Amino acid sequence: MTTSDEPELAQETAELVRPYVITNGRDLLDDSDFSLITLVTMHREPPRTKPLDPEKLRLLELCAGGFLSVAEIAGHMQLPVGVVKILVSDLTEEGHLSTRAPIPSAQLVDRQILEEVLNGLQARFG
Repeated sequence: MTTSDEPELAQETAELVRPYVITNGRDLLDDSDFSLITLVTMHREPPRTKPLDPEKLRLLELCAGGFLSVAEIAGHMQLPVGVVKILVSDLTEEGHLSTRAPIPSAQLVDRQILEEVLNGLQARFG
C-alpha cells in the first residue's frame, strides 16, 4: 500500500543521490582549475569516443553556441557547481571542450593621464 508521503520521499532521495551518480562518486582533486567564471566552449571537431552520459551531452549542447561560464552552465543544467566542474573537467580531458580563464578586468588608469589627454583634445579641437 502506498501513502501520499512516498512520492515526496522518492523525489528527495533522487535529488540527494543524483550528483553522486552523475560524477560516478568522484570529486575534483584540484579546485583551482575551474572557477565560477571560467569560460567553456565546445571544440569545433570533438573526438569520436564512447557514448556520453545524458548530462555530458546536454552540457555539450549548451556549449555549442559559444562561451559560457561554469556558473551559467550550472544554472542552465540545474546542477550543483561542483558537479558541473567535474563534468567540464572530464569533457576537457576527453577533448570535447576547451576552457579559458576569463578576460581580466582593465587596470585602473591614472586620473592625471586622462586629464592631460582631455586637455590636449580640447586644446586641439576646441
